[in-house]
Amino acid sequence: MGVMNVDKVKVQITNRQKEVKIPSGIRLLIRRCCNAVLRTEGFSGSAEVSVSFLNNAQIRELNRDHRGKDIETDVLSFPMGENGVYDKNMETGASVLGDIVISVEKAVSQAELYGHTLQREIGFLTVHSMLHLLGYDHESGGLAAALMREKEEEVLASLGLTRDISYVIPHS
Repeated sequence: MGVMNVDKVKVQITNRQKEVKIPSGIRLLIRRCCNAVLRTEGFSGSAEVSVSFLNNAQIRELNRDHRGKDIETDVLSFPMGENGVYDKNMETGASVLGDIVISVEKAVSQAELYGHTLQREIGFLTVHSMLHLLGYDHESGGLAAALMREKEEEVLASLGLTRDISYVIPHS
């Protein structure tokens, strides 16, 4: 077999919450999402990213401390690079892209709200955050936000995670 399919990205995944049991396959899904973003973006060389699972209280604290927003959120991205320039891991030569922090509690409630799987939700949040780590931004809205959304859909489609349902809350 040999070492054919070497991952371009080393993803360090840490679970720091107890509220939600992480379903099997989620860690692999996250790695696939990270790889798909780098592939779509034509990223060259190897990269490292860390992903942490938090609960609502933990992510609320980070959101308050880093963004001045005292509310829980689904995901936070902490890019290490700027303008396509990244710190290198001296041992491996890999670009250190930064940290992704996901509230699994929030992901579960959003998946229920939007009527799709937790896998689909975490896949979306991972792709969204990876694009942030690579310098995409939607905060200002307009074209930048539209471009980011387009990239997200492209990557998710390549993984078979299309958003085949619109964001409508179903009537029970």
